[in-house]
Amino acid sequence: MITRYLLLAIFGIAMAHVEGVVVVYLRKALGLIDAETDSAGLLEEVPKRYVKIEMTREVATIVMLVALALLVGENRLDVLMVFLWTFAFWDLFYYLSLYLVIKWPPKLTTMDVLFLIPRPWIAPVWLPIGISTLMIIIIAVFYL
Repeated sequence: MITRYLLLAIFGIAMAHVEGVVVVYLRKALGLIDAETDSAGLLEEVPKRYVKIEMTREVATIVMLVALALLVGENRLDVLMVFLWTFAFWDLFYYLSLYLVIKWPPKLTTMDVLFLIPRPWIAPVWLPIGISTLMIIIIAVFYL
């Protein structure tokens, strides 16, 4: 089980980097690359068409994580743990990837748009980083 969860973590980390790079390209294409700016403040500057496209990327990300969990999980609890574990690594390393590539977010209190579905979820980046870290720890201690 440890090997499987290690591989799932590696998958989540790789997926996070791909997502981070996509966001870097999107920000550059839209002229929003300023590392000091909160993403929440940028939302109004992004044309609605691109916000809708971004929402489809978010749905696709969740679909990929659910599909992986359904393929790998051995029962309902395991499917849930696989999803949460992979999601947590993806979310945590997404921010690390952005920071390594464009030095964003500049600080943990920087506001970000966490999800757009069903409406924008806006919070400081420490919140998803903290939740993901806690989720990884809890699953590792109690499930693995």
